[in-house]
Amino acid sequence: METQTKIGIWMDHVNAHLIDLDSNGKNYTITSNFDNDVQNEAIRKSENGMHNKRQQLQESYYKEIAAVILNYDAVLLFGPTNAKAELHNYLVDDLRYKDKKIDVLPADKMTDNQKEAFVKSHFEKQQK
Repeated sequence: METQTKIGIWMDHVNAHLIDLDSNGKNYTITSNFDNDVQNEAIRKSENGMHNKRQQLQESYYKEIAAVILNYDAVLLFGPTNAKAELHNYLVDDLRYKDKKIDVLPADKMTDNQKEAFVKSHFEKQQK
């Protein structure tokens, strides 16, 4: 039986915490470039401009996360906002992800240890 590579991603619209239990603690964070400074600047220009800027930066954020996901067989997307569902929809539209097992679960804000335990528990349940 071939070993699957697995990753858990706790995310909201600003940060994605990537948790690879096989990497011996080499977890990292991807941050969206749509921060308060960018938002305030876009609002000053126009509401329509802000919406367009946000869409561009969110797509860039999702592309960066998606590039990492290509290296894994099983993915758990979880977090407190609908960003996880938006990313899932983004991935479903791309044929490169059709053979990936992607689960989406709601979760509250968590400490790093809670996130790791959540991911570990999820994948242990999947093996049973």
